[in-house]
Amino acid sequence: MPYRDIQFVNDEIYHIVLRAIDDNLLFKNIDDYYRGIFSIYEFNTTNPVTIRERRKIRVQLKKADRGPSSVAEAFIDKRDKLVEVFGFCFMPNHFHLLLKQLKENGITKFMSKGGTGLGGYFNRKYSRKGHVFQDRFTAIHIKNEDQLKTIFVYIHTNSISIIEPKWKEIGIKESEKVIKFLENYKWSSYPDYIGKKNFPSVTDRDFILEIMGGKQGCEEFIKNWVRYKGKIRELPELSLD
Repeated sequence: MPYRDIQFVNDEIYHIVLRAIDDNLLFKNIDDYYRGIFSIYEFNTTNPVTIRERRKIRVQLKKADRGPSSVAEAFIDKRDKLVEVFGFCFMPNHFHLLLKQLKENGITKFMSKGGTGLGGYFNRKYSRKGHVFQDRFTAIHIKNEDQLKTIFVYIHTNSISIIEPKWKEIGIKESEKVIKFLENYKWSSYPDYIGKKNFPSVTDRDFILEIMGGKQGCEEFIKNWVRYKGKIRELPELSLD
């Protein structure tokens, strides 16, 4: 799995971007997106993980009609986590993650496990060979609260291009429609941040909620950004295209 020459530091926060090779279409259907979400949860552990076996356990429990509570008990979070996942957004040809490193080399190991697992899944499913992702993922070290807020907004507004492809050139035409879209975009952690249960077990939200001023603060940041022309300050370490 690709990694980059950067010194990741424990308890520091990073914005990670991983793209499909040649910007090819990565997530082709709903099952692919679910697999992506499933992967960032299951591979966030120091222990070996076989996704196929984990899925078998879920299916067996459901077939045994043991009920949702029994399924939940079987999957109590016993992971020795490599990172805290503060946020994510999956796009057709790439995805964004907001991570805090917990273990030495935790981000590199997490991206390696996740990328290898996802790459293998796509190759098997679509009968293809070779690399699925670009040679390196991009990483930005988040240095202060202002930058963290900026990245939080950037990640969770990334999907605007799905409904308004040229918004970066001509601005956002229908701001209220865009706001509604973002609130219901399933492949993002934003719904969970504003109290809409989506994939609540995937992200650790308490720290960001405190920084952003709670659920209402998160919602207001996004709404204000969208309404005021959708402009965002570009960070010097990374082009945010």
